[in-house]
Amino acid sequence: MIHEALGLLRRELVTYLSSHGYTTAEDIVVIENIGLFESSTSGVNLDDKIVFTLVNIEEESTLKNAPFVKKEFANPALYENPPVFLNLYLLITACNKSADNNSYTDALERLSLVIAFFQSKNAFSAGGSVSGGTSSFTSEDLLELTIRHEMYTLSFEQVNHLWGTLGGKQMPFVLYKLRLVAITERKVLREVPLIEEIETNLTKMPIGY
Repeated sequence: MIHEALGLLRRELVTYLSSHGYTTAEDIVVIENIGLFESSTSGVNLDDKIVFTLVNIEEESTLKNAPFVKKEFANPALYENPPVFLNLYLLITACNKSADNNSYTDALERLSLVIAFFQSKNAFSAGGSVSGGTSSFTSEDLLELTIRHEMYTLSFEQVNHLWGTLGGKQMPFVLYKLRLVAITERKVLREVPLIEEIETNLTKMPIGY
């Protein structure tokens, strides 16, 4: 589900950039580890790319106590483990083009478009996708997926630590917190039939007995 959520955002951004004159948007936006940018052995070329990198995952603690029972009208009650709801921290980097003197300003321009893209919509979902609708989505969980986002601001110390962990030099970037991505196996633990009648052992007793 994590890769599908990021894939949905990528397709939406590609569509957005294409509408702003980026004819090569499909090749520009990639999901990759930005830490490979300066690697000479990875074989990955991230020059002049907009790179999605997942840098952290946290469980949404407020939804940890979801009920185990799933009830549907006129159907037996099902016992399932509740989904794990995740917040994803997505680093979006506008990479420089190493052989171009204007690469840094170009990267800043692309980063501005990325921020405008997220500002233009409060939430993203498969059902509301502008990059193909729901025809390509078959998973029930994916059809129910709704991603809400907020820009996540780091301190200078945190920025230094983040890029030091990634093993590269800092480039134009923005970090977003994506809520909520649910992961579930949908494995039924137990099925409980509906209560159709109630039997009692009560007996009428005379008053004053």
